[in-house]
Amino acid sequence: MVKITDVARRAGVSPSTVSYALSGKRPISDATRRRVQAAVRELGYRADAGGRARAGRASKVLALALPMRAGIDVPVMTRFAVAVVTAARAHDHDVLLLTQAEGEEGIGRVADAGLADAVILTDVQLHDPRLPLLRSRSLPSVLIGVPAEPDGLTCVDLDFRAAGDLCVDHLARLGHRVVALVGSPPEVYVRRTAFARRLVEGFTAAADRHRLTSAVHPCQAGRDAARTIVERLLRELPALTGVVVHNEPLLDPLIDAFEDLGLRVPGDLSLTAVCPAPVAASARVPVTSVAVPSAELGTRAVRLLVRKLSGAPVPGTTLLPPRLTQRASTAPRGV
Repeated sequence: MVKITDVARRAGVSPSTVSYALSGKRPISDATRRRVQAAVRELGYRADAGGRARAGRASKVLALALPMRAGIDVPVMTRFAVAVVTAARAHDHDVLLLTQAEGEEGIGRVADAGLADAVILTDVQLHDPRLPLLRSRSLPSVLIGVPAEPDGLTCVDLDFRAAGDLCVDHLARLGHRVVALVGSPPEVYVRRTAFARRLVEGFTAAADRHRLTSAVHPCQAGRDAARTIVERLLRELPALTGVVVHNEPLLDPLIDAFEDLGLRVPGDLSLTAVCPAPVAASARVPVTSVAVPSAELGTRAVRLLVRKLSGAPVPGTTLLPPRLTQRASTAPRGV
């Protein structure tokens, strides 16, 4: 059996350095940690995880991969984290947070050192670079998000494609014929983030089905960005009367920018959003919206992991159906 001293010898470090590199209990340089992890993979070392498994013990810890990178909506991620922690504690588990800086390396360290019983991934990309690592490890996982090829994975998410479709359906029923999607920041699409891409697909398919004139524009957060995108939309689509927003910090800035340029919401322009319900309800003009159920998604992810850890069968992909709540920001065209 491979021992920690074997890993230390292969990596050219002391056994205590191997222990610290795998456990994270003390800071270790990135170069040293990479050498240790490479030695672990080459030798097939399983640290204490194998011992715990053979003894029938578990860490009672769930890892939560919550990348804080450009374009991320921090309040939404915070809601996910709170829901996961709350649900985990209800099942007698603690939560280990993995940040962007750790990425695949952090998940590999958790798996190799047995720091957690299972992992939840958020901000899933269509071709997520973390997935090969997950598939090569025995660490149980649940994804909040659905990649392009989810076979063999357990995923849960809002049906974002249906959400985009539902917003357009609502505007079309109100008589709007020219619509636009103000989307997430550009880097979210560049990373091919799954939920953002699927919402665009739903928006575009519904607009085509209703034979609407449509446009999609990513947008950074902030009042200056909102003003710039509104000016561009009105220049490119002068007959615009319906807008879908998938970028919650922009709700009030967009309403202000449209009104500054002479368009009242909802008198001249109807606005819908895909965002958490409290954000839509508290906007300056309460916004008709499809809710992003962050708390429910986080709770479901934990429940699925607990079932997997108990050996119970779980579904491959669970998509929550979108529900639209009508508020003051939408009205029939011309009213």
